[in-house]
This record gives sequence, C-alpha cells and structure tokens, in this order.
Amino acid sequence: MITVALPKGSLLKESIRLFKSVGLDFSGFLDNSHRQLQLADSSGQAKGLLVRAQDVPVYVEYGQAHLGIVGYDVLREKQPKVAHLADLGFGGCHLSVAVESNSGYQSAVDLPPHCRVASKFVNSARQYFQSLDLPVEIVPLSGSVELGPITGMSEAIVDLVSTGRTLKENNLTELEVLYYSTARLIAHPLSYRLNDSGLNEVIEKIRSESQAKISA
Repeated sequence: MITVALPKGSLLKESIRLFKSVGLDFSGFLDNSHRQLQLADSSGQAKGLLVRAQDVPVYVEYGQAHLGIVGYDVLREKQPKVAHLADLGFGGCHLSVAVESNSGYQSAVDLPPHCRVASKFVNSARQYFQSLDLPVEIVPLSGSVELGPITGMSEAIVDLVSTGRTLKENNLTELEVLYYSTARLIAHPLSYRLNDSGLNEVIEKIRSESQAKISA
C-alpha cells in the first residue's frame, strides 16, 4: 500500500483534487466533522497522512510516507534528502525581502550592515544576504513576521508573499524576490528506485495530469 503525506493548509484541497484525478481519493480529510490524521483512500490502494506542511518532507525522508506534496519554499529551506519529482503548478507564491513603505529603502543592498532581518526562513534569508555580502542579524520568528519592522525589532523581513495583501495592510513594501515557489511532488528515494507498491505508475499519472493542467 502506498502512503502519501498531505499538507495541512492552503495546498490541501488542490493536493486532494490531484490525487483524486489519478484514482486515489483522500477527500475524507476535508470533512470537518472528524479529525482523522490517517485514512485509507476509497479504493484501498493507499493511505494518507495529514501533517503540517513543514513536516511533509520529514515523513518522506524517514520512509513513513512514499510520496508527499509540499511547497518548494519548504524544500529550499529544509534541504531534505528526498527525490524531487515534479512541479505541480499550483500554490504559487514567492519569498521576498520587505520593509516599511516609508523606510526610504529602494533595494536590499540599501539596508544598513548588521541590521536585523526577521524571518521564518532563516536559512534562505541567511544565504541570500551572504550572496549580497551584506552582514545582517537574522531574527527567527514562527509567526506574525510583519510585526518586526512595525515594532522596530527588525529593519526588514523575509517572508512568503502570495497576494501581497498582508504586506499592504501592514504598510510594508517588497524590495526583492529571493525565489518563486509552487507545490512539488516528492518521494522517498529508495521507494522510488525500487518502485515500491507500484509507486512509479502513480507518479507518472500525477506528472501527466499536472503537465496537462500547466499546459492548458
């Protein structure tokens, strides 16, 4: 039986739709009347695990799931030992440097050396500013990163942007885009090579379905 790690949050509905299109139905996770974190698909071919998006690659890397769907931002930040199989084309967003709109900064290189930058994406932020040869202090936060500049704790933030509405409502402006992110299909490397439980057939169906949607 194939085990699939599905991400809670914004990618869940589209992930379930994608698997349903290839014959694996995990729609039960959308039923708010229960809180099941594991369930078998209706065909009995697979079971799904409902986990935090950041934990999807952990379950896949450690072999508790054969397949998973997760944003490229999580893969870029965590660098897990998993097989990257396909860009699924949904869940688009980007990681940006942002500052207060009245700060006067026009680009990231305008930030003063050794200033504070708040972010959930500590590794990505550090690598980016190292590439600019600009020494900064990365302040790790797990939520409400926008409060960094508002409270004066940080000069800037590095955070995911989807519509830009949250930044605008908090008087913040993007300076630079570090990278773009979409949902990705990942697999446990050994399971993928061994075609465990007929895994490769499911992978090819998902690739075909995703490519058709992206090309449409």
